[in-house]
Amino acid sequence: MEKYEQIAFQIITNVGMAKSNYMQAIQEAKEGNFETAENLVSEGNQFLVEGHKVHKDLIQAEASGEPVPLNLLLSHAEDQLISTEVIKEMAKELIYVHQNYVKKQ
Repeated sequence: MEKYEQIAFQIITNVGMAKSNYMQAIQEAKEGNFETAENLVSEGNQFLVEGHKVHKDLIQAEASGEPVPLNLLLSHAEDQLISTEVIKEMAKELIYVHQNYVKKQ
């Protein structure tokens, strides 16, 4: 497998794990399991950081003059990274809503 395909798959794998954790955290909050939800968000954050590290290394390589070919796989990896950031923020907000409003009714 080509170097940049491996990098793209590292990003996709890490942010995919993060996204799964964030979505599971929302489900746990809906069930009132707020501590579990918070733990899942924390675990998701660790995966997201790993995805960002790989992405940062790629940006640094390009900045130092290494040509980085842009292809559909790398575009997909970056799209997944960005969408996972959005899902993370939405998960945090939904957990907050369930913790402070929904379960108190």
